[in-house]
Amino acid sequence: MKKLLVLFSFILFFQSILLTGVSASKIVVRDDLSKHFQDFTGTFVMYDPSQDMYTIYNQEQAQKRLSPCSTFKIFNSLIGLETGVLDSEDVYTLIKWNGKKHDFPNWNRDHTLASATQESVVWYFQELAARIGQERMQEYLSKIGYGNQDISGGLTTFWLRSSLKISAIEQVDLLTKLYNNQLPFSATARSTVLKNITLSDSNGVKLLGKTGSGLQDGKWILGWFVGYIENQGKIYIVATNIEGPDGAIGGKAREITKAITRDLNLL
Repeated sequence: MKKLLVLFSFILFFQSILLTGVSASKIVVRDDLSKHFQDFTGTFVMYDPSQDMYTIYNQEQAQKRLSPCSTFKIFNSLIGLETGVLDSEDVYTLIKWNGKKHDFPNWNRDHTLASATQESVVWYFQELAARIGQERMQEYLSKIGYGNQDISGGLTTFWLRSSLKISAIEQVDLLTKLYNNQLPFSATARSTVLKNITLSDSNGVKLLGKTGSGLQDGKWILGWFVGYIENQGKIYIVATNIEGPDGAIGGKAREITKAITRDLNLL
C-alpha cells in the first residue's frame, strides 16, 4: 500500500508553477511508467484541463530544457501564417526544392506547408524561417514565451540542437494555451496547423502531434513527441522526450506516448 501511494501520490507541484506559470492544482506522479522508457532517460507529461491535473513520469527530466528539434515546426508554421509569409490555402504555400539532395528521399521535391509538416522537411522550415526574418521571429518567441527564447544559434538553425531550448512542461503549457486560443495566432492559423499535425481520427478519438529528433556525430541522441489527444470530446495535452547514446528519435517518443496513453485508456 505504501508503494502504491508513492506511485500515485497527489502533490503540489510548486516547481512547475515557478518554471512555467502553470497553476495546476495537482499532479499524479507515475514512477511505474519507467517500463516504457527502457534504455532511455526520458519523461512523459500530460495535462488534463478538465481535472486541472498533470500526470508526469520523471519530474526532473520534465523540467529539463532541451532543443525542440522538429517539434518547433508547429510554431514556425503558426508564425509563418500569422505574419503573412504563408497563405492559409495550402496550395499557395508551395516552396520549390532547390535541387540539393538530402538523405531522406521525400525531402527531394517541392513541398507545401502540409506536406512539409507531414514529412518533417527541414529545408522547407529553414526557408520559412529565413522569410519570416530574425526580428519577427524573435518578436513572436518572446511574445509567446517559447522556452529560453534564444535564437542566437542562427535564423535557420536555432531550433536544431542549437540555442533554443524548451522543457516538456513548457511544451505542454504552450500547447494548452494554443488550444485555448490564448496565444497571438488567428483562428485560421490555428486550425490550419492543427489540421496539418493530425495523425489519426477515428471512433471519436483523435491524435495530433509532431515528432522531433536530434542528431550528434551520426547518432540519434534526442527524441520528442508533443501534441494532443481528443477522446470523446475531452482534450489531453502531451509531451514526451527521450535521451540516449543512440536510437533516441521522435518516432520512438511517439510510440512511447501512444503506449502510455493506451494504458490510460485514452487512445
